[in-house]
Amino acid sequence: MSTPDILQKIIATKWQEINERSQQVSLQTLREQAQQAEPVRGFLNAMQAKVAAGQPAVIAEIKKASPSKGIIRENFDPPAIAKAYEKAGAACLSILTDAHYFQGHEDYLKAARSACLLPVIRKDFLVDAYQVYEARVLGADCILLIAAALDDGKLAELYALAYDLGMDVLVEVHDEEELQRALKLNPPLLGINNRNLRTFTVTLDTTINLLAQVPANTLLVTESAIHTQADVALMRKHQVNAFLVGEAFMRAADPGEALHQLFFSAR
Repeated sequence: MSTPDILQKIIATKWQEINERSQQVSLQTLREQAQQAEPVRGFLNAMQAKVAAGQPAVIAEIKKASPSKGIIRENFDPPAIAKAYEKAGAACLSILTDAHYFQGHEDYLKAARSACLLPVIRKDFLVDAYQVYEARVLGADCILLIAAALDDGKLAELYALAYDLGMDVLVEVHDEEELQRALKLNPPLLGINNRNLRTFTVTLDTTINLLAQVPANTLLVTESAIHTQADVALMRKHQVNAFLVGEAFMRAADPGEALHQLFFSAR
């Protein structure tokens, strides 16, 4: 597997963070804290319940910035946004905790989760068991594992650890090679990111072209490139009923209203 340059930079930063943090809080301490963490909210269950009811299962994202776009939202209030998403019909929340590239923070996850009843995924670049335990301590109900950032052994290790800790896992792929690697895990939840990590271009064709290889019992989440009701309709026509959307909501004056308009208003 070849890792895109931007991802290599991010991963290098993550190892620096892990080294620094583990000197402040040891892995053993994190393990002990994880055992005391409050119960998880079923992330996959919440998604499946929406789909079973014939509704789109939306993972609504809370993020302030991105490496390619810079600041996306100036007026950034994670608890208020979380409440608005919940009211608008989101199934789950995605919270960016990466500080260096996305101006995220662990406190954003804790504050947003405390403000609502929705399950939360920790959106970050996880490369080591330390971060998986950390996610559980923070209150994450699910973690993101990016196939492009992990070899098969590490992907399987972190995947198994997350489930041992009671969390769900969203395994994210970008192309056919990564999809085949991810499917070795038989994941019940799979994300196809429509963003090319080398060029940052986005196209829904990425999801459509890989659909036939996704098992019927896997809940498929399409990520990025969802901006209009036509985009949603196209995906649902292809039986893709789960979505991760961030930027389209973050740029709106009222993120909750933007979610409602995109997914739940009359066509």
